[in-house]
Amino acid sequence: MRFLTASLLLATSLTALAGPPAIYDEAADAKAAIRATLAEAEKARLPVLVVFGANWCGDCRMLDATFKTGPSAPLIAKSFKVVKVDVGRFDRNVDIAEGYRVPLKKGIPAVAVLSPQGKLLYATEGGELADARKMGDQGVYEFFTRISASAK
Repeated sequence: MRFLTASLLLATSLTALAGPPAIYDEAADAKAAIRATLAEAEKARLPVLVVFGANWCGDCRMLDATFKTGPSAPLIAKSFKVVKVDVGRFDRNVDIAEGYRVPLKKGIPAVAVLSPQGKLLYATEGGELADARKMGDQGVYEFFTRISASAK
C-alpha cells in the first residue's frame, strides 16, 4: 500500500513539474506547416488562419481553448484551416510574423488570415488578441465573426 501511495505521489509530482501540455509545436518547421495548410485550404476553398503564440502564454492557451470548445469552436472549424506558429520567447519565426505584417511586440496571440493562395487578407496589427483572457469566449467569438466575414 505504501508503494502504491508513493508511486501515485511521484506521478502527480512529475505531472505538475511537466506543466500543461504544449499547444504549439516548438520543433515544427513553421514555413512547411503553412505551405501544407495552404494546400489543404485550396482544396477546401477556405482561408488560412495563422496563429502566432507560445506555450508559456496564458492568452494563447485561452485562445486555443476557445478553438476547441465554446461558441468560437464551430465558427473556426467551418471558416478556416488553422496553423499554429510558435514564436518562443519572441526568438522564433519572427520573420514569418513580420512577413504577414504581424507585429509580435504588440502581443500574442496574434493572427494573420491568408487566402488559399497565400495572399494576406487580415493581420492583427494592433495586438487585438493579446488580451484574449479579458475578451472571454464571447469577445473572441465576436472578433472571429468579424474576421471570417471579411475573409470571404
